[in-house]
Amino acid sequence: MTGYALDVRDLRVTLAGKRILDGVSFRCPEGTVTAVMGPSGTGKSTMLRAINRLLDLNPEARVEGDILIRGRSVWDMEPYEVRRRATMVFQDPNPFPHMSIYDNVAVGPRLHGLARSKQELDEIVRWALERAMLWDEVKDRLGDPPSKLSGGQRQRLSLARALAVKPEILLLDEPTANVDPVNAVKIEEAIRSLVREEGITVVFVTHMPSQAVRVSDYLVFLYGGRVVEQGPSREVALNPSNPLTEKFFRGEL
Repeated sequence: MTGYALDVRDLRVTLAGKRILDGVSFRCPEGTVTAVMGPSGTGKSTMLRAINRLLDLNPEARVEGDILIRGRSVWDMEPYEVRRRATMVFQDPNPFPHMSIYDNVAVGPRLHGLARSKQELDEIVRWALERAMLWDEVKDRLGDPPSKLSGGQRQRLSLARALAVKPEILLLDEPTANVDPVNAVKIEEAIRSLVREEGITVVFVTHMPSQAVRVSDYLVFLYGGRVVEQGPSREVALNPSNPLTEKFFRGEL
């Protein structure tokens, strides 16, 4: 065991002939939160998709370098295993509209055979909804479609669906960008709780410096597809060593 849940080494990504990421390297210690920041178009979301091999689905994507989950390369695993160990929640809530709230959360455990009985499946669904801070709001209407939930609740349902497969790493692509402040606070609280109580390692993209400092332990700043600065979040925010990082935190990038 290396002590690192995630180890990204010299990651290079080209999409349709255009270089998006150019030699990105960083490590995430076990049970920590890492915020990824940088101007729009610098490759943050692409990096998350490379980590859990979603870019495999894009025929125009070329990925080089290595990505290790707890010391094991993602290239030595089947894609479905990578995506179970490192699940992703996208910026826009995307629950399955044709499934009930319950089935949205239960679909992953069913596919991966994580429950041997209906009781075990019920326990997983409840655990995931509790960790997403949604259980109390939906426990009496688990059979309803997600269309009956607010946008922020649908995002927390997407989080619960990701958690239900018991991932080691949670990848979040601006999870609070399109939700109201109340739901944003609940998502932030859920992130810290997952790290503190479950030991899950979280990597999340955010455009908000205040959120990065408030929620994360470490910060990785991307610019032009490269890591220009990384380190403890408060240290990077309060005393950036790179002028580009300083400009970003001042709102000039």
